[in-house]
Amino acid sequence: MNYARRASLGLATALLTASGVAGAADMPSSEEMWNIIRQQQREIEALKHQQQVTDEKVEATGQALDSVSTSPSMAGTHQTDALGDKHDAFAHGKFGRTVVGGYGEMHYNNLDSKKEIDFHRAILFLGHEFTDSIRFFSEIEYEHANTEANGVVELEQAYVEFDLGQNHSARAGLFLVPTGILNETHEPATFYGVERNPVENNIIPTTWWVGGASLRGEIAPGWSYDFAVHEGLNTSLSDNYAVRRGRQSTSEADANDLASTARIKWTGIPGVELATSVQYQQDITQSTDPSAGDAWLFEAHADIRRGPFGLRALYATWNLEGNGPASVGADEQTGFYIEPSFKVTRQWGVFARYNQWDNQAGDSLDSEKVQYNAGVNYWPHPDVVLKADLRRQDNQGASNDNGFNLGVGYQF
Repeated sequence: MNYARRASLGLATALLTASGVAGAADMPSSEEMWNIIRQQQREIEALKHQQQVTDEKVEATGQALDSVSTSPSMAGTHQTDALGDKHDAFAHGKFGRTVVGGYGEMHYNNLDSKKEIDFHRAILFLGHEFTDSIRFFSEIEYEHANTEANGVVELEQAYVEFDLGQNHSARAGLFLVPTGILNETHEPATFYGVERNPVENNIIPTTWWVGGASLRGEIAPGWSYDFAVHEGLNTSLSDNYAVRRGRQSTSEADANDLASTARIKWTGIPGVELATSVQYQQDITQSTDPSAGDAWLFEAHADIRRGPFGLRALYATWNLEGNGPASVGADEQTGFYIEPSFKVTRQWGVFARYNQWDNQAGDSLDSEKVQYNAGVNYWPHPDVVLKADLRRQDNQGASNDNGFNLGVGYQF
């Protein structure tokens, strides 16, 4: 007789003995007693079986959930929208989380120089958190819709970031140069005007990405820094030493002469950003032109948003040493703009902008360009924008290109 049967018999005997008042005639016979014990045993075995089935179901459910979370095809996203709200996502792999996002914009340009519709760019963003202190970011950009015509596919960012304590981090890979207002933040819902402003386009030159390594962090409340060592520009006399044409895009980039960039930024008041940056490169021609020398970029800007009022202002200038740049006036390339704006409502905003720039400011020739913009942005959603603006130019030594632009943009 096993333990369960002995326990059952003992319990029954104790109960009968404790009653004391039951007569002998009331006691069950040996056969009835045995049937009671067998019934109890069957109930105990049934309970054991039910517990085993429940345990197996729980284990199977856990394995199914693990399979979903580790399957790449089921990996979802988590991201932060324009209002700063984070969305949930599936885990990708056993460790970390994968982020998917992007932005894009289509333009209609009705100008003296052209009348066209162009899906200017569509960007896919992918990021992954390996641990709490190691993460990866990337952006793949498609420009002008058709790569078989004049479109291109470019890798705009691809770097690994490592936390170095609570307030500092390091990056290695392909990243955006830490200078200007638009170079690092240029999603269409974040700025006024259909096209990016011509000063940052032609002087900084936005969008400008490089391969290298950088350090960034916070040195005091409201104060942050960036320092990067990276590939430099590679321009020449045939391009009039124009800085925009010297971007190498980390595509087998010539690294005979690296560049370094440093920035200090203050954001001590909500809605206010004040920053200045400087870049140095020993030779902007990558040692291919002995008539070119050192190259310095100096930039300063203010980006202020207080209530419905906004103001952006930026100044940037290049100083290129050597007889080569001086011979075509490219030893000084400079520009600035000022852009006041006003949010009429949460969805409607208006702006005006004055732009002035010159990529041959060191020459006595009339090469200065001036452009006036005014327009409106409409946000039906914080991450979707419709835009319209007017454009008027007053260029020296060049024809004006006037007209209007329409655009639609998104980010997610």
